[in-house]
Amino acid sequence: MDLDRFIQEFAIQAPPFLFALTVHELAHGYVANRLGDPTAARAGRLTLNPLKHLDILGTIAFFIMHIGWAKPVPVDSRYFKHPERDMLWVALAGPGANLVLAVASGLLAKLAMAAAPAIPVFLLYPLLLMLVASAWINVILAIFNLIPIPPLDGARVLTGLLPPELAGHYRRLEPFGFIILLILFYTGTIQKLILPLINQAHSLLTG
Repeated sequence: MDLDRFIQEFAIQAPPFLFALTVHELAHGYVANRLGDPTAARAGRLTLNPLKHLDILGTIAFFIMHIGWAKPVPVDSRYFKHPERDMLWVALAGPGANLVLAVASGLLAKLAMAAAPAIPVFLLYPLLLMLVASAWINVILAIFNLIPIPPLDGARVLTGLLPPELAGHYRRLEPFGFIILLILFYTGTIQKLILPLINQAHSLLTG
C-alpha cells in the first residue's frame, strides 16, 4: 500500500466519515427521545461529539472495506406508545439523516465549484475532495443501513411494516444477522446489490 496515498485519503475521508456516523446515531437518539424514550439522552448520546459514538473496529473497517459503523444508540421501545411504529421511525432517522447530508454535500460541492475563482486553490481542492467524499460516504451509509438484515436499520423498518406474527418470526434472524452480512459481503452479494444504487446516487449528487 502507498503510505502517502493512504494518509492523504485518510485526511480527506476521516472528517466526513466521523461526522456522518455521528449525525446518523444522533438522529436515532433524537427521534427516540422525541417519541418518549430518554435512554440515549441519559447515556449522553444526543451530542455531535464523535467520541461518544465512535466504534474503533467500525472505523477501521471503513478504511479497509469501505463499510463501517458506530456504536449503536441505546433505544428502549418500552417507552414508546406504539413500539413497532415508533421503532420504524427511529430506524429510518439514521439513514434519512445521511441522505440529507449527502444532498447537502453535493449542493455545497457545486456551490464551491461555482465560487472557484474566489477561493484559493490550496483551499478549494481539499474542500471539494472532502465534500465529494462526504456525499459518497453518506450515500453508502444510508443505502447499506437500509438492507433488511439485522442488526441494520432496514431490519427494524421491515419489522415495523410486517404483520405481528411475521415480524416475530423475522426477529429470530437477529442472532445470525452479523454472520449473514459477513457471508454476503465476502461473496460479493452485497456489493452487487448496492454498488449500482450508490454509484447512481453519487453521480446525481456530485455530477
